[in-house]
Amino acid sequence: MKIFFVFLLAGFISMGYAQVYYPEKVNSKTVKLYEKALDLLKDNQIKEATPLLAQCIKEDSNFVDAYLSLAGAFGELKRYPQSISLYEKARRKDTAYFVIYNLPYSINLAGLGKFDEALKAVQAFLAYPRLNERSIKSAQYRKRCYEFAIAYASKHPGTNYAFSPVNLGDSVNTAESEYYPSVTVTDSLLVFTRHGEHGREDFVESRISKNGFSAWKIIDGDINIEPKKGAITVSQDGEWMLFAGQLMDQAYKSFDIYISYYTPKGWSEPQNLGPNINTEFWESSPSISPDKRALYFSSNRPGGSGGADLYVSYRMPNGKWGPAENMGPSVNTAGDELAPFIHADNQTLYYTSDGLPGYGGSDLFVMRKNSKGEWGTPENLGYPINTIENEGSLAVSADGLTAYYASDRSDSRGGLDIYKFSMRPDIRPYRTLYVKGKVMDKKTGKNLPSYVELTDNSNNKALMKIQTDEVGDYFITLPTGNDYTFTVNRKGYLFYSELMELGKKDADSVYKKDIYLQPVELNASVTFHNIQFTTNSYQLPNAAMIELEKLVQVLTENPSLKVEIGGHTDNVGKAEDNLALSTNRAKTIVDFLVTRNISINRLTFKGYGSTKPIADNTTEQGRAQNRRTAFTITGL
Repeated sequence: MKIFFVFLLAGFISMGYAQVYYPEKVNSKTVKLYEKALDLLKDNQIKEATPLLAQCIKEDSNFVDAYLSLAGAFGELKRYPQSISLYEKARRKDTAYFVIYNLPYSINLAGLGKFDEALKAVQAFLAYPRLNERSIKSAQYRKRCYEFAIAYASKHPGTNYAFSPVNLGDSVNTAESEYYPSVTVTDSLLVFTRHGEHGREDFVESRISKNGFSAWKIIDGDINIEPKKGAITVSQDGEWMLFAGQLMDQAYKSFDIYISYYTPKGWSEPQNLGPNINTEFWESSPSISPDKRALYFSSNRPGGSGGADLYVSYRMPNGKWGPAENMGPSVNTAGDELAPFIHADNQTLYYTSDGLPGYGGSDLFVMRKNSKGEWGTPENLGYPINTIENEGSLAVSADGLTAYYASDRSDSRGGLDIYKFSMRPDIRPYRTLYVKGKVMDKKTGKNLPSYVELTDNSNNKALMKIQTDEVGDYFITLPTGNDYTFTVNRKGYLFYSELMELGKKDADSVYKKDIYLQPVELNASVTFHNIQFTTNSYQLPNAAMIELEKLVQVLTENPSLKVEIGGHTDNVGKAEDNLALSTNRAKTIVDFLVTRNISINRLTFKGYGSTKPIADNTTEQGRAQNRRTAFTITGL
């Protein structure tokens, strides 16, 4: 808000109104004190200048310039109520002299959320006939911001939501600046960047528990060796850290994106993510998706929409990152898009932009994926989360209820501190569940690194696909409100699948599921969980495609494999009818496989009716388990 002092010090507006206030009548001693305060303001020593300006007012209660300067100083310090009060006192003393100060006055009104009054003030400023081009341009920009704020408020009527950021305290914050917070999916670890001496930046962590935040500590390992770095993010499972830095032995030229892996000895030596991510231009603010398959970041490389744009790179099956893709004009503008944060739901993205309509400076926005997996229209997070200042990065907890951000509010320990606040319901991400476990060989119990995939049953689209770690452990987030199919793949093994009916499950629950994969061998059998035929029907349900495509993959990877598709029913009804129905259901699956270029010579089908129950037919739950289809390997 340096604009407050532009009027005071630059003098680029011609005064033309008759005045009641006469500066020449201020006594020389007070003028010298005032000039000393102005020198401090020029050197950006605002806090040091305020007591001198207050003394000027005490010595001469009609010293309008001192009122205006102190109002500007308080505005710089974000002490908006005091600033507004002083501007209004100056206006009462000389309305004509005050006219050109309507612009900084309006900015302070907007800082306090009084956008209607701010709009009136800036309109009064624009009515002044002797404004230069720079003043007009600045005022028109503010006018657009106030009009946006008023329109936003009319579309989002007031609720009981209270924006009350809480400083994370001495366990996290110091007299230095802390910024760029990131949290793990279990909300157990907070990592952030701290600015130190001589421009050095260090990565810091604090553990989160029900008792609060543990005392901060510099992150162990090689990740903190280099001084030129920042914008750190931690993967949802806490195993990776990515950050922007200029490591001279690896950098392409400017800031690049690096990765470090957790080891028993601390965080590994950072590795440059290579030319598909980094260029000779600036890359920063990485954010990794919960399945570690998508990396979002900002870059000012040529070919974008202007300024810094958001990009995304997808991890390929070989583990390397694919060429970065510009996220396009629906996201990027002629301004700067920065600080992307992909939530644990893998469907909600927060970021900052100064190129979209907003409150002034850079605002925070949210985008959500639609049912087709496409990003929707960016939505401004609204006041008071967004203000007339430049907003920075935002991190949101896995449950979507709490956000973390950096600010220099009045209770800051020094510079930027990290705060948390409750998210307004309409801008929260989707609620999530968590499933964790281990993938193992069913016969030997050996740990098996594998691919774990989650598919949305409503549209048969893969929501996320993750690679377990080297010992087969996985951690996956599941947005609530839908039913999913959970599949696990590894070459040389039959796929595993399970229908996860989570539409009515409570959010923020953790499920443990160890997976045992069946090796590809004679007589090995897998039951389909998603192929649930309607009563007396043998038409394939839409959700059947999820598992059938996995069977196609197994048969394609093992071209000599032969299978039998078996159909089964419960014992309700006539035995001959059940036999015919189960046969037709098995044949339907074979017919589908043939359409996917699987040779009929490799396929057989058989209906067993109710002759091979796997559960008690006297209960509905047991009968449901007996109504099944399965495949069995009959030849290798």
